[in-house]
Amino acid sequence: MDLTQGTNQEKNKRAKKMMLWFGIISLIMSFAGLTSAFLVSRSREDWLTDFQLPHAFTISLVLIIVSSITIILAKRSIKTNKRPAATIFLLLTLVLGVAFIVSQINGFNEIIASGYNFTGPTSNVTMSYIYVIAFVHIVHVVAGLIAILVVVINHFRKKYSAENMLGVELAATFWHFIDILWIYLFLFLYFVR
Repeated sequence: MDLTQGTNQEKNKRAKKMMLWFGIISLIMSFAGLTSAFLVSRSREDWLTDFQLPHAFTISLVLIIVSSITIILAKRSIKTNKRPAATIFLLLTLVLGVAFIVSQINGFNEIIASGYNFTGPTSNVTMSYIYVIAFVHIVHVVAGLIAILVVVINHFRKKYSAENMLGVELAATFWHFIDILWIYLFLFLYFVR
């Protein structure tokens, strides 16, 4: 398909989707760099091999997976013109995203309670990596929440329909990426010591 063909609206839609995918690819590379640094650093003498991930990180895993389901249901509801259901699922996605961040903060508190701070005399390189990886992911979750909030506002303004789904599609794609990214990061941190 020739990307230069089509109406201006079709070209605009393709351009926005392509920009999102370029952004996602750059984020994948960033997190690949962080996890690669984690792997390389495991050879350090002060590396912890017996650490436990905070229980709150497991809760956040469940929350973000459920939020991916709710955004799928929101998208389907908008496509089938079920506005009340779409409203419920969009707001649930937003609430679950905020709950994810709260759970992550609880996870940081669990790490601190186990005696490891991000920096200083009670820090450890292993836990500092976990702090950085989780924090950088939280920053992207905040970006996803902003995107979902924009979708919610536009939904209330009746901007979306089965024929006009671009904003919802872009936000959902980014949200699913953040979901898959946390699943990867959680499994990586859980299994790689």
